[in-house]
Amino acid sequence: MKTLYILIFVGFVATFIGTLSGSGGMINFPIMLLLGVPVHSAIAANKFANMFSSFSSFFVLLRKNDTKLSPYIISGVISLLGGIAGGLTASLISRENLTIIALFLLTCALFLTFLKTNREKDPNDEIKQLPPSKYPYLFGIGAYDGLFGPGQGTLQMQLFMRNGFSYIRTVSFTRFNTFLSCTGAVFTYLWAGHYMWSVAIPLTIGSICGAQAAVKLAPHLKTKQVTILMRTVTVLLIIQLIIQWR
Repeated sequence: MKTLYILIFVGFVATFIGTLSGSGGMINFPIMLLLGVPVHSAIAANKFANMFSSFSSFFVLLRKNDTKLSPYIISGVISLLGGIAGGLTASLISRENLTIIALFLLTCALFLTFLKTNREKDPNDEIKQLPPSKYPYLFGIGAYDGLFGPGQGTLQMQLFMRNGFSYIRTVSFTRFNTFLSCTGAVFTYLWAGHYMWSVAIPLTIGSICGAQAAVKLAPHLKTKQVTILMRTVTVLLIIQLIIQWR
């Protein structure tokens, strides 16, 4: 029973932070390992929880901003295919190598936060699409999400914000794409038989609650506050990954 409450609380905190700045997986993933959850089952539980929590937060943002679903379709399909590809190859890559990949990607993401970004668009403007030249990056982030996941939200938010998306729309696109990349990964982990439902379900309950709390706070954050939050989370993730790698 104690473990049940721990997982609900961890799911809430991780998804609350992950929705606002990405990388919530680096909070719940190590804690699941400390609780004795096998590594593949921990990743599987994280994908399952993210699938539901990301869709719930995206749905709220979609209704609140009175926007259409169609602009999200292309990026969503790319993320879905990436998630499937990542999930299928998860068993072929060691956790140590995934940690090295994550360190490289997160260091690049941190560097990007110090570069001048494009001016944030008016939230009332028509939602734009990512340039086609950015699709390989989006696919790669989706594949990484299916493989391992922690840090993908930060990378994806950087991708959208550096291409002129407002913060709220960046969160919307990131949550929708995370929903689909996790959905693709969930089916591959189900097929491989990695799920421990006693872990996945309470983590999902906490994650859904955390996502709903975050979307209520998100409209009140300013770009400067978001940038500081993303930099702080990214630095902490890099430090944590270095400790794990060593």
